[in-house]
Amino acid sequence: MIRESIGNTPLRHCDALSTRYHTNIFIKEEFHNPGMSAKDRPALFMIEDAIAKKKIKPGGIFVEASSGNTGLGIALVAKKLGYRAKIFVSQSCSQEKVDLLIKAGADIEICENSNGLHDFNSTQFRAQSFAASHPNAYFTNQYYNTQNIRAHYKTTAPEIWEQTKGNITHFIAGVGTGGTVSGVGRFLKEQQPEINIWGVEPYGSILAHFLKYRNQPNQIVPFDPIEGIGRNFVPGSFDAAYVDHIFQVNYQETKAIAKEYYSETGIMTGFSSAAVIASLKRHVENMKFTAADTVVLFFPDHGNRYISKLYKGSVHQSIASSNITSF
Repeated sequence: MIRESIGNTPLRHCDALSTRYHTNIFIKEEFHNPGMSAKDRPALFMIEDAIAKKKIKPGGIFVEASSGNTGLGIALVAKKLGYRAKIFVSQSCSQEKVDLLIKAGADIEICENSNGLHDFNSTQFRAQSFAASHPNAYFTNQYYNTQNIRAHYKTTAPEIWEQTKGNITHFIAGVGTGGTVSGVGRFLKEQQPEINIWGVEPYGSILAHFLKYRNQPNQIVPFDPIEGIGRNFVPGSFDAAYVDHIFQVNYQETKAIAKEYYSETGIMTGFSSAAVIASLKRHVENMKFTAADTVVLFFPDHGNRYISKLYKGSVHQSIASSNITSF
């Protein structure tokens, strides 16, 4: 029942973007999942894997460090299967996501940052510490869990391949944990190696540098606060072998493009979805699309969980209380 309710999300042709960039642009709308995000997919795979391998006993606590969406997916799946959820979010997490986590029954702790396991104040370190010090608690650890990649390899990518009838030429997605772009990239390149797999991250994030040079930059600087994407460490769930390029965008242009797209289409994009659109506007000359291309943009969640950050004054705040569903 749970597995059947996650995935098989629609692929929508975007007339506005297709016309503007003179190519065929489609949107993979992941906000049709029960938790209204793509993160329901790896949440299910990570939980099922832990249960199957007896890493947690019935009634235990699933623990995750999350910008909100994976945490929500963990909370929804765990509750359905009779488990609890403890989610560590950074202080930059939108209030809408915090409210949704509470609504889903998760226990939440707010941390200073999400800078990785090397930082004692990070969501990742505190989540790992909690799981290690509490009986029957399991840290799903999306940043280093192979099930993160596998979820998109087994579900998201085959859906896209079938929905485009194998005609996809470009896949563009925001990069946070790296699970989406790595899993989708691997599957699509196994079908057709010439498909372009492109990531998008904020200025200051290090993954574009890592992809190009296979090392981390000498100086780590704060990256633009585009919620859900960007890292100052290289997650284990980012597989550079299947990513061709990562484009960078800034906070202000991402915020502006979200409002512009909403005004034009009536669709509220999430933060990283807006970043993907912003990458087109900033880098289209380097992307070199043709009229024959089939470009798939990955929209992992919905703008209703970013109203305070992206749409304040544009839509009514009450919309943010929607629309997660039970399984």
